[in-house]
Amino acid sequence: MSKILRINTEKLTFNFEDIPAELAGLGGRALTSKMVLNEVPATCHPLGAANKLIMAPGILSGSPAANSGRLSVGAKSPLTGGIKESNSGGFVSQKLARLGIAAVVLEGKPAGDAYSMIVIKKDSVEILPADEYVGMGNYEAIEKLWTTYGAKTGVMCIGQAGEQRLKAASIQQADLKGTPGRAVGRGGLGAVMGSKKIKAIVVDDKGCDRLTMADPDAFKAANKKWVKMLNDHPVTGQGLPGLGTAVLVNVINESGSLPTKNFRDGRFEHAQDISGEKMVENIEARGGIVAEGCHPGCVIKCSQVYNSADGKQLTAGFEYETLWAFGAHTTIKDIDDIAMMDRLCDDYGLDTIDTGVAIGIAMEGGLLEWGDGKAAIELIKEVAKGTGNGKILGNGAAFVGDALGVDRLPVVKRQAFPAYDPRAVKGVGVTYATTPMGADHTAGYGVTANILKVGGDIDPLKKEGNIELSQNLQIATAAIDAAGLCLFVAFAVLDNEDGVQTIVDLINAQYGLSLTPDDVVSLGKSILNDEKEFNKRAGFTKADDQLPDMFDEKLPPHNVDWGFSTDELQETLNF
Repeated sequence: MSKILRINTEKLTFNFEDIPAELAGLGGRALTSKMVLNEVPATCHPLGAANKLIMAPGILSGSPAANSGRLSVGAKSPLTGGIKESNSGGFVSQKLARLGIAAVVLEGKPAGDAYSMIVIKKDSVEILPADEYVGMGNYEAIEKLWTTYGAKTGVMCIGQAGEQRLKAASIQQADLKGTPGRAVGRGGLGAVMGSKKIKAIVVDDKGCDRLTMADPDAFKAANKKWVKMLNDHPVTGQGLPGLGTAVLVNVINESGSLPTKNFRDGRFEHAQDISGEKMVENIEARGGIVAEGCHPGCVIKCSQVYNSADGKQLTAGFEYETLWAFGAHTTIKDIDDIAMMDRLCDDYGLDTIDTGVAIGIAMEGGLLEWGDGKAAIELIKEVAKGTGNGKILGNGAAFVGDALGVDRLPVVKRQAFPAYDPRAVKGVGVTYATTPMGADHTAGYGVTANILKVGGDIDPLKKEGNIELSQNLQIATAAIDAAGLCLFVAFAVLDNEDGVQTIVDLINAQYGLSLTPDDVVSLGKSILNDEKEFNKRAGFTKADDQLPDMFDEKLPPHNVDWGFSTDELQETLNF
């Protein structure tokens, strides 16, 4: 039976507890959001003792189900002041599930400055001094932890940004090769881990048996169908493995929705220089890896290893969002400069979206020149040094705007916008405005029907149908996050009438249940209701569910504005 592992970071003690009835059957985002609502005072300081950092594998994590290795991490966000769930690949989710741990909860706050690390094994939990790792970047720390505890061990680690408790700090997971290529990126959750004085968490499932299936034959049949569905879809079977998420650079640029120079234009004249095609060209010429999974059991394989010109690894998991944030948004066109910035963010533990947008705001405020990649690299290096400018940058785009007196700030709930202009992709714009998470494309990816014509065809330039699109996708995404599935499975699910049923079949076969697709919808709604309730208690109102005034401007080349009223947007999550 699964247990909850609680770590008291003040007393450096731990205990296991049975899962209460209210939490039974929950996993991933469903579990983290319910526990944050129940246990964290909504008005507490995010870096105080009352906040908790909760890590939970999904319902299907640890099983052989394809693409089921995502880990949800939840807390009150230092960046937004509201509830936050962020998730990533890596090894930890599946290993926790195999250890029978439904959630790890970091609570309390140490009085002193000493850092600790947590080592979780089959028959033990240790809370050890982490002095030798303090001040290390994630590359060095994870390499050292793998040397000590073995390759393929699950590792979650914070870098210098998390140690400084900066609001854009990430938590990095070891990827398949032991580099910090998988980020719990958004919302500043690395700062929460830093506030608990936990440098790293190591998870080792050696000696654990495989998870038992209630109906092994039914599970095997459902998983075979599931893998075929993912492999046969043009996005998950061809586009993402071929060019990674960077496949979107030219697609979004052509659609006129690639935010350029701090959202002044929908097209970037140098898009080809930062595209997936250019990325793969360099990878192949330099001996990198074009396609690999973000966790064991991934069949989509949209991650990669990008090498420098001398053939040495520069970064891993080189994502579309990162290429955009440090590229079109800032008008930097040198892909190697962007790769270096990605590496630094992984090393120091920074969200690349908020940091990239913050670089653009720094350019807006005159701290840097537009397009100056070398100066941007040097500014990011200031984060590790702990200088004043480094601390300003590491606290994210909104904070940089406050410091420099910039009013052109693409943020909702103080979280920076991702790589789609909401005026020209209105479905994702509705999600930016209304998700409890702050501006976040992954909460309801309206790009599907707006641009890619997956799961339908809804005009991205008009209001009609986009509130309903965002609502349906936000509900479905919450449920996918609860299952521990990669968000990208949604492409195949949306285009296959048996998609949701196949996920349900996997869950039923694993646990001996008789769920229906309607139960999945109900779960998604309940997660969102929990998150809305937390934010309400934290003081958020409908005025927080709207885009900044800058989006009243017309966006070239389509010359469209935002256009949604706050009252209209309130219907999105009204259920």
